[in-house]
Amino acid sequence: MAKASSIFVSILLFCCWITVSNAKTPVYLNPNQPVHKRIEDLLRRMTLEEKIGQMTQIDRSVATPEVMNKYFIGSVLSGGGSVPAKNASARTWIDMVNDFQKASLSTRLKIPMLYGIDAVHGHNNVYNATIFPHNIGLGATRQIMVPYNYTEFIDGLTSLVKRRVIDLSRIDDAVRRILRVKFVMGLFENPLANYSKIKHLGSQEHRELAREAVRKSLVLLKNGKTVKEKLLPLPKKAPKILVAGTHANNIGNQCGGWTITWQGLSGDITAGTTILKAIENTVDPNTEVVYSENPKTDFLKSNEFSFAIVVVGEPPYAETFGDSLNLTLPENGIKIIENVCTYVKCVVVLITGRPVVIEPYLSEIDALVAAWLPGTEGQGVADVLFGDYDFTGKLARTWFKTVDQLPMNVGDKHYDPLFPFGFGLTTKKGK
Repeated sequence: MAKASSIFVSILLFCCWITVSNAKTPVYLNPNQPVHKRIEDLLRRMTLEEKIGQMTQIDRSVATPEVMNKYFIGSVLSGGGSVPAKNASARTWIDMVNDFQKASLSTRLKIPMLYGIDAVHGHNNVYNATIFPHNIGLGATRQIMVPYNYTEFIDGLTSLVKRRVIDLSRIDDAVRRILRVKFVMGLFENPLANYSKIKHLGSQEHRELAREAVRKSLVLLKNGKTVKEKLLPLPKKAPKILVAGTHANNIGNQCGGWTITWQGLSGDITAGTTILKAIENTVDPNTEVVYSENPKTDFLKSNEFSFAIVVVGEPPYAETFGDSLNLTLPENGIKIIENVCTYVKCVVVLITGRPVVIEPYLSEIDALVAAWLPGTEGQGVADVLFGDYDFTGKLARTWFKTVDQLPMNVGDKHYDPLFPFGFGLTTKKGK
C-alpha cells in the first residue's frame, strides 16, 4: 500500500511539474504548438507600440541595436549601397545582423527581426560576391521605398489608431501576417545568422552558375556583313587580335548599377573576370592579345590584327539616374566603334541595361552582340564568342531604330524595329 501511494505521489508531482513548466513557457515560444495558436497567443500579449514596431521596416543605415530595442523594429533592409563598411567581409555582415537580432531578442516579448537584402542580381552589396547578369528582359524588380524617417511612421500610425481613424483590427491583420512569416521561417527558434555559410560567398559553384546565365543571355544581332561572311564564332588561334573599348577591362561597367553601391561604380570594384581577361583565358597561348581602350588611327594602321573585339556601353546607373532622352551610347564609345571597325574586322559587344541607338553604325560593324550587364563572370561572354557554346539568346524586348519610334510594341500599326521582339541569331559550335 505504501509503495502504491509513493508511486501515485510521484506521478502527481511529475504532472504538477509538467503543468508548471508549460505555464512558464508561453504558447508562442513553444515550437510544438500550431503556428496559428502561437500567432494569436503572441498577438494578445502585444501592445500597440509593439505591433506598429513589427510593421516598421527601416534601412540598415539608420539601424542600431538601440533603435531596434527601443522601437521594437520588425525588419531591416540593406538597400543599394547600404553596407556596414567599405569592402566589408561576410563575417562583418553577420556580426552586424546578429547585433541587431540580439537587440530585438532583448525586448520584452523577444520577437526576432527579419533582415532583408535588396539583392537585385546577386548579393550585390557584398564585396567578392557573385554578381549575376541584370535580367532586364523579365520585367522590373520590386522597388521597396525604405522608410528612413521611421519615427514619423510610428508616431503617425499610433496617433491614427488612438483617434480611431484606423481600426485596431487592421493593425492586427498586418501583424498576424508578419508574425506568420517569422514563425514559419523558424526565426523564433533560430534567430541568429550562421557563420558556417560564409564559405559559400563567391563560391566556384555560384560563379559557374552565373557564367552559364551570361552565356544564355547573350543575343547575337548581326553576324557578318553578308550571309557568306560570318565572323562568329571567332577562331582561338590567330596571330594577333585587338581588344578595345571602355568596358573591356572594367568590372564596374560590366556589372552596372546595384553593385556594391546603389548606382554602381566604374573600375575594379569587386572580384570577378573582366571580358578582356576572359578572352586572354580562352585564346590559344600563341595568340597575341593586344589591349587598347581607345586605339588611335596610326596604331590601327601599323598593326595587322586578325580581328578586333570592341566592348563598349553605358556607364553604371540605377533607376531615374539612368533616364535618357536620346538612349545613345557615350560619345567615346561611338568613336571607338567608328575608328576600330573602319580598319579592322570587328565584333562589337554592347554592355547596356537596355536597347540603345546603334543603327547609324551598324553598317560598319561585322558582328554585333547584346551582352546587357553580364555581372562578374565575363568568362561567359568569351565562351560564346569563341564557339565553346552557341548563341541561343532572343530579344526580350523590341530594339528600336530611333527614339522617335518609342513607345513601340509588337502589334503596333507602324511596327518597324531595327530588331524585332524575339530576334536572335544562332551559331553552331565549330562552324
